[in-house]
Order: sequence, then C-alpha cells, then structure tokens
Amino acid sequence: MTAIIIDRKIKDYRKTHKLTQVEFGEILGISPQAVSKWERVECYPDITFLPVLAELMECSVDDFFVGN
Repeated sequence: MTAIIIDRKIKDYRKTHKLTQVEFGEILGISPQAVSKWERVECYPDITFLPVLAELMECSVDDFFVGN
C-alpha cells in the first residue's frame, strides 16, 4: 500500500530551513492556512502543485509517497 507523506516532508523542510508557515506560504504564493491544512492532513496540495513543491524542496515528486 502507498502512503502519502507530503505533510511530513513539508514540515521537515520548513523546520530545517527555519521557515514559518507564513514564510513558506509566501515563497509558494499560497496562504499560511493552506500550509497548515497540508501539515495537518486536512487536505493535500493539488496534484499540479506537486512539481513546484518538489523543485523548491529539491526532491522528487515520488518522495512524497512511500509504499511496497
């Protein structure tokens, strides 16, 4: 089974780079509320936004998922 771990990746990235949710949102042009919802897994980023996140976080879109 594949699990979505984008919430952890975003939070880890923010903490490593000492960014608040407001600052992270400003970098991406989104609201801090959206960042908060992603981190609390209330919702996920739109699929078309995943490459933008991956580029910023210097990872692959595949890194947002783990599975067997």
